[in-house]
Amino acid sequence: MKIPTSVHKLIRICNPDAIVKDFQPCIYLKANVKQLWLSKIDYNKKIITLIFVVLIIIKTMEEFGAYSLLLDRTSKKVKQYAQKQFKDENFDITVDQWLVLKNLNDQNDQNQSQLAELTGKDHPTLTRILDLMCKKNLVERKASPDDRRSFIIHLTELGKQKQEEWVPKVDKIRAKAWENLSEQDYRDLKRILNTIYESLS
Repeated sequence: MKIPTSVHKLIRICNPDAIVKDFQPCIYLKANVKQLWLSKIDYNKKIITLIFVVLIIIKTMEEFGAYSLLLDRTSKKVKQYAQKQFKDENFDITVDQWLVLKNLNDQNDQNQSQLAELTGKDHPTLTRILDLMCKKNLVERKASPDDRRSFIIHLTELGKQKQEEWVPKVDKIRAKAWENLSEQDYRDLKRILNTIYESLS
């Protein structure tokens, strides 16, 4: 059977280097595709085999896309649930502001770069969050003793009081997300999320 010209073009476009460059998880396929590409197998069989490889990669990429969507959807759901509970409990802060409050309570007097890293916020977003928290007297900016041009973020006494008051309720809110997970589920989830985070760092 003669292979259509369109198929030849597809295989030329989906050469091994392009496949591996665009989809790094296919490490196993990389070696095998290159070996097949350079082998003396009948050209038509080679093309048919490569078509199957391309289809496998496309299917795998679709699955990874579904995982990413699920991760994003879950993250948003957790945050939305927490924010609703904050509102119902009259916390008068957002989830993002709580993250700042908690991190400063763990280690006070951090610069904005350190705080941005810990909370996962970019500098403009964090600046807006801190502006609101300063107005509420939960935090304050102080000149850095090492560099008068920069500031450290200090948790005020009111901020400490609110953190102590809210933390039991926040723990209860968080527990809702984990209530149907076993200890092993939790450990596996933590390991997987840490692996994803470190892969992107």
